[in-house]
Amino acid sequence: MNFTKITFTLFTLVLGVGITACSDKKPAEVTVAATAASAAPAAPTASAPASAASAPAGPPVTVSTVKAEAKDLAVNLRANGTVFPLASVDIKSQINSVVTKMHINGGQFVRAGDPLFTLDARADEANLAKVRAQHAKDQALLSDAQRQLKRAQELLAQNFVAKSAVDTAQAGVDSAAATLLADQAAIDAAKVAVSYNHINAPLSGRAGALSVSNGTALVAGVSPIVTITQLDPIAVTFNLPQRNLADAIAALKDGGAKVTATLADGGGSFQGRLYFVDNAVDPASGTVRARALFDNKAGKLWPGAYVEISQTINTLKDAVVVPQVALIQSARGTIVYVVEDGKAVLRPVKQVGGQSGEAAITGISAGDSVVVDGKQNLRPGSLVVERAKEPKTGASGPAAGASGAASAAPAAAASRTTP
Repeated sequence: MNFTKITFTLFTLVLGVGITACSDKKPAEVTVAATAASAAPAAPTASAPASAASAPAGPPVTVSTVKAEAKDLAVNLRANGTVFPLASVDIKSQINSVVTKMHINGGQFVRAGDPLFTLDARADEANLAKVRAQHAKDQALLSDAQRQLKRAQELLAQNFVAKSAVDTAQAGVDSAAATLLADQAAIDAAKVAVSYNHINAPLSGRAGALSVSNGTALVAGVSPIVTITQLDPIAVTFNLPQRNLADAIAALKDGGAKVTATLADGGGSFQGRLYFVDNAVDPASGTVRARALFDNKAGKLWPGAYVEISQTINTLKDAVVVPQVALIQSARGTIVYVVEDGKAVLRPVKQVGGQSGEAAITGISAGDSVVVDGKQNLRPGSLVVERAKEPKTGASGPAAGASGAASAAPAAAASRTTP
């Protein structure tokens, strides 16, 4: 009896402890579940902006645009050129002789016909005197032969001589006349030889460095004594692209297109005219050689000098013109972006000319809004926001502050939620 009570009492105590233990665990589990449930909605809220940012449409792109305009545009050709003399002559001695007198100095300007050098002409002058004396002798013989012929003709008229005597006298006259002609030719040859001892300038120009002095022995045709280079007028040689060949040839028929040559380092600009286009295109470069003629009275264009060539070869009438920076070179060719209804539209175009940062193109119409700045961020169909043409002074300050505050807010929030 007592044992049964004791056993029931112990069972009751054990059962109470178990119930108490169970009641202690269930509230903890409920608390954890409630905490997890309360934290769950935060995840979708944080991921929502990221999903919106990855949308295909993307945010609007800020760009600058200009209106394509229709106007006449001169097609200019720019090239690198080299100053080239129209004539340059190496002066050489034509006989073996010795320099006896020099009439110029190196670097001096000379005119055509001016004396340059005098050579030792004594031998040639003596030979000239000899042939002249022979000419005088043969002249006397001719006069005698003519008298003999006249006498024979008079005697024949009186039947004192046979006709053969007259024929013989006539042959003597003819022989003497031929000898006299040979003597005159010898005189002319001797004069030429004497003239070789007086070296004169064959053209007007500037003399180069002298390679001789008084007493220098010269060998005929071996080395130049001096070089005379013509400086006025002077030419500039440059290359024309093959695509402009037809325009250049057409310009030649009208007296030559105007050409401007500009020296480097502020040396000045000069106006000339195209006067020569070569008869073949260089297959290696796809260009043809051309030359322009320039007046050079001041002597500022020097042979061999580098110049920049600018030439107006054509004028495009009513061309659609946009800034050169608006053009984009792509794998499909040249393109531009045009803004239509707030979106970027890709337009393939073809450049037909250009000048001073402007390009004449086909493929768009006058009045179209063409993107010039921000085009690197565009794709076909991108939303576009045009940048103000004249932004107000200081407008960027508040915008920058707001942007900084907006960027700082997420960082602060992140720092607060970081465990």
